[in-house]
Amino acid sequence: MRIQQLEYLEKVAEIGSINEAAKSLFLSQPALSNAIKELENEMNICLLHRSKLGVALTEEGREFLSYARQIIDQVDLLEKRYKHSEKQASRLSISSQHYAFSVHAFVEFIQTYEDDSYQFSLRETETKNILEDVAGFRSEIGILFLNNFNRQVLEKLFEEKNLAFSSLFYATPHIFISKDNPLAHKNKVTLEELSELPYLSFEQGNSNSFYFAEEILSTRTCKKHIKVSDRATIFNLMIGLNGYTFSSGIISRELNDDSIVAIPLDVPERIEIGWIRSRRSHLSLLGQRYLDTLKKHIRDYGFNTIEEEAYEENY
Repeated sequence: MRIQQLEYLEKVAEIGSINEAAKSLFLSQPALSNAIKELENEMNICLLHRSKLGVALTEEGREFLSYARQIIDQVDLLEKRYKHSEKQASRLSISSQHYAFSVHAFVEFIQTYEDDSYQFSLRETETKNILEDVAGFRSEIGILFLNNFNRQVLEKLFEEKNLAFSSLFYATPHIFISKDNPLAHKNKVTLEELSELPYLSFEQGNSNSFYFAEEILSTRTCKKHIKVSDRATIFNLMIGLNGYTFSSGIISRELNDDSIVAIPLDVPERIEIGWIRSRRSHLSLLGQRYLDTLKKHIRDYGFNTIEEEAYEENY
């Protein structure tokens, strides 16, 4: 297997035609076809579906190319770093459910980052997208929650997509509401007290499964229910409509003003918040630094990480 063959496969997959890809690569069509066939024979897999309309990756081909692109990217980094004497910008991508603490930790991570160039991304997105981002190497880390209701389904998906889940911390359920909400003075609220208020939740796109919901009690029927796509909107509706949403209880006052408060919810539930990565790759140094920053941020809000809880139980 040669790096050049991997680059050829990437170009063929991008264009969808061996003939057109050969022109783009300044090769003859037979030479490119033979290079791909040699790769298939060496790897003992079928990479392409061939038809009169062109070519497309097989299922094995798509998986193979995801690995191949990692190799191509690493070769490109080496060439830019050493062959062309150019410094490559550092890269890190995170996908997360809509958590203020993951954003705040991202800010702190960048504030302490020493290099003068980087290419970072943080996606607050739907649960299904988080799984696909990490499985497809679009993001290195995904952040989401488990509880008794969704655990079995999500753990099955982790297994299918070759993802590893690691716990960060446990939290008791809270609600986020406006500081001017009639319930804001209470030490704890019940579901009955919420029955007349608008319930706010994050939409999950076409995968509108109860198991993908970012909030607990996702099967609960509400008289007033509004779905939104971003945290800014959900906070505005809390203030403008006296709405509420379920949460972990962590809210960043440095990134959000004090107009939103967290009140404990009187239900026998526990939320486990953690992170996922692909079992097919190792955590990068930048990924580990972000996780370390995230854990510190969690501790700053008075929550023990899983490692600290285990230590306290043993000692």
